[in-house]
Amino acid sequence: MSEPTRSALRVASVSPSRTYEMMELAAQLQAAGRDVVSLAGGEPDFATPQHIQQAAIEAMARGETRYTAGAGMRPLREAVAMKFRQENGFECSWSDMIVSNGAKQVIANAFLATLDPGDEVLIPVPYWVSYPDMASLCGATPVTLPTSARSGFKILPQRLAAALTPRTRWLVINSPCNPTGAVYSAAELRGLADVLLDHPGVMVLSDDIYEHIVFAPGEFATLVQIEPRLAERVLTVNGVSKSYAMTGWRIGYGCGPSSLIRDMIKIQGQQTSSPCSISQWAALAALTGPQDFIDTARRQYLERRDLVVGQIRATPHLLCDSPAGAFYAFISCEGALGRRTASGDLIASDEDFVRRLLEQAGVALVPGSAFGAPGYVRLSYAASTEQLRKAGRRIRAFCAELQ
Repeated sequence: MSEPTRSALRVASVSPSRTYEMMELAAQLQAAGRDVVSLAGGEPDFATPQHIQQAAIEAMARGETRYTAGAGMRPLREAVAMKFRQENGFECSWSDMIVSNGAKQVIANAFLATLDPGDEVLIPVPYWVSYPDMASLCGATPVTLPTSARSGFKILPQRLAAALTPRTRWLVINSPCNPTGAVYSAAELRGLADVLLDHPGVMVLSDDIYEHIVFAPGEFATLVQIEPRLAERVLTVNGVSKSYAMTGWRIGYGCGPSSLIRDMIKIQGQQTSSPCSISQWAALAALTGPQDFIDTARRQYLERRDLVVGQIRATPHLLCDSPAGAFYAFISCEGALGRRTASGDLIASDEDFVRRLLEQAGVALVPGSAFGAPGYVRLSYAASTEQLRKAGRRIRAFCAELQ
C-alpha cells in the first residue's frame, strides 16, 4: 500500500533552489551569532521609492483591497503596454498583457500553457537556476546550450542553428543575464533573429527583468524590437522587482501573442488568481511615476561593480570579467580547485569553495554549478559598499591562505 503523503513523480525532477539554500545557510549562521556577509541573493538593497510606497498606502485608504481581474487590473495592463511601446518600441495592446505574482509566475504560466512531454526547452548556459526545473515540472526536457567566457557567455547564431531540433518548443534568452551579467547587443540579437525566422515552430522567452541595469557603453535591446516579425512567437517577460527595488511586492508581467496570453490567463485563474491588489497599484505608480530612481540605482550598481571586480582581480586564484549589466559578478574559481584551506580542507569543486568560504570566512556566495557552470561562483553586488569591502577583504584573505 502506498504512503498517503507520497510525492508526485514530477517532484523528483525538480531540485531545490541553490540560491535560497545558500541564503538560508547564511541566515542560520547569523542567527547563531556569526558575522556573515551574504552576497547570495539577487535582491536590491535599496528601499522601494517613497512615491511607490505612498501609492500603496493611498490604495488601501481608498479600499482597493479586493480581487482584481485575474490577469491583473486593466489600468496596470495598459501601463505595461505603454511601457513596451515607449521604451521598447514595439506595438502591443493591454489585452496582450498578463500581470502575475512575479516574473517567475509569468514564465511558469507560459511553460504550463505550451509544453508537453517530449518537448524541449533550449537554455543557454550559464542560466538562471529556475529555467530547467520549470521545464521539467511540465514534463518537458531542458536542453542546455553551452557558452564560454570567450563569447561573453552569449550564444552565437551558428551554435543556435545547430542546437535547434524539431522538438525545440522554446528558446530562452535572458539579457542582461543572471548570473553572468552578459548583455546582447542589437546586432547580436539580429543574428539570432535571422536563425529563428527559419524555425517557425520555436517560441522565444525573452527574460528582460534586468533591463534597466545596463552599463555604458552598452544599450538594452529586446528581440521583438529588433525583429517585429517574431512578435507572434515571443513572450517578453519583465517586472518591477529589480528596476524599482520591489522584490517583495511580487509583480511581474508578460507581453505575447494573444492566444498564448489567453491560455496563460486561464492557468493563472485556476492556480493563484490575480496578484495582490495593493501591489498592483504600487506597480502602476512605479511605471507611470518619476523614473529618476532607475538612474540613481544604476550609478550605484556601476560603482559597486567596479569595486568588486577590482577586489576579485587582486585576489589570488580567482578571475573575473567586468559584467555589462545586472548586479552579479560571475567569478572563475578554477585556480582554487585542488588546493586546501588553512585548516586542511580540500577544495575539489565550486561547491566546496562556497561552503568553506562561508564556514571559514563568513561570506555567502552561490556555486556556479547551480547555474550549470561548475568552476564558477556568483557574487551579488546588490549590497552596501561597506559590506562589499568587508566581503572582499575576507575573500582575499581566504584565497591567500590556500595551499
